[in-house]
Amino acid sequence: MHEYTSTPRVWGLSCPGFPEEVSRARRWTRDVLRGSPFAEDAELIVSELSANAILHTASGRESGVFHLAVAVSAQVVAVSVTDDGGTGTAPKVEHQDHDAEHGRGLGMVSAIAHRVVVHGSEAGHTITAELFTDVRRGGHPC
Repeated sequence: MHEYTSTPRVWGLSCPGFPEEVSRARRWTRDVLRGSPFAEDAELIVSELSANAILHTASGRESGVFHLAVAVSAQVVAVSVTDDGGTGTAPKVEHQDHDAEHGRGLGMVSAIAHRVVVHGSEAGHTITAELFTDVRRGGHPC
């Protein structure tokens, strides 16, 4: 392999905080990961995280935006969504009962991804879902 193509590749996209941008984010992720066995999982993760950014943060307010990043290496496909913040609490995985109408999204993301990391503050949060290439589907690394 050529020395310049063996490093991780990273793509980024910024979207206005409109609901119709979620489908754009999904399509973009699918296009970036075309041919990857993780394309469908990453697309679902981006859909959930983008929708959460629009619904629960300043990203969904007038002039709000959310930012996507996809990083691919031989070991991992990492998908990140950064919101505009404006909430008093950080996103977290919640275990809701079966009748709950909200609060299941990050739980779903953490069930699909091998690792989910949340970074941020009042000014914005970045949620990164990592899909490890050397772990069997449904398994977790040691």
